[in-house]
Amino acid sequence: MKQLLDPIAAELPAYLATPARVLLILLLAFLALRIVPRLLAKLREAVEKHQDSAEDGRRLQTLTRVVRYAFNVAVAVVTVLLILGEFGVSVAPMLGAAGIVGIALGFGAQSLVKDYFSGFFLLLENQIRVGDIVEASGKSGVVEELTLRYLRLRDYSGNVHYIPNGTISVVTNMSLGYANAVFDLGVAYAENLDRVIAVIETVGKEVQQDPRFASLILDDLEIAGVEQLAESSVVIRGRIRTVPLEQFNVRREFLRRIKLAFDREGIEIPFPHRKLVYEAQERKAN
Repeated sequence: MKQLLDPIAAELPAYLATPARVLLILLLAFLALRIVPRLLAKLREAVEKHQDSAEDGRRLQTLTRVVRYAFNVAVAVVTVLLILGEFGVSVAPMLGAAGIVGIALGFGAQSLVKDYFSGFFLLLENQIRVGDIVEASGKSGVVEELTLRYLRLRDYSGNVHYIPNGTISVVTNMSLGYANAVFDLGVAYAENLDRVIAVIETVGKEVQQDPRFASLILDDLEIAGVEQLAESSVVIRGRIRTVPLEQFNVRREFLRRIKLAFDREGIEIPFPHRKLVYEAQERKAN
């Protein structure tokens, strides 16, 4: 950098040399911050064209964001150090002092360091990508951003949650490989279970053959069997394997059709009944 700045400064008066070098440093930093992110975006687009799955695309998008963030921080640090050097501030003693201060503050910044290390391994192991639906630290939602320091989720209500990576101990990712639309259906004890299961399987085939859902369903409906003999119903459990993130839409449509089919076939879905007896009526009856 000095070899680039000195020839330019030599052509200027002494009192303009330092400001000129500072302006040049700022200009180079500005150009780097403008050009490199665009190059990364074009590189990502070129790589995405040769990828076979959306999962790889989401991972690439996440990694690109982190690389861009790290590059911006590096450019900012180098720019500040170069400008200080132009004003005659010795950088070496500052770095030494920073090392001592860093050790002193290290104990107080353990959580911050933990955040960065955890974020690094979340990225390295491909546990989370932008666009995934995950649950972490008791919060769930769509991943909008993953940096080395924090995870940003937006839940179904639109609320945004910022979760420090160091606090994440368990990650539940609902977007990897495939998903299951799990359902529990309660029917009356008087119903013929074989007939009920036949109706459920018929509805499952109807949903699978629907053009709107055919590409979302990966396998036939699977009936696990009787899950529970509840207080007022027999609970039948089953599931439909879907592509990631589509289990909710498939489940909603399946349950809608189940309700219509049960009504059509006269299959009872038990629900609590409440009978109110007023004191005046009770006395009259007595």
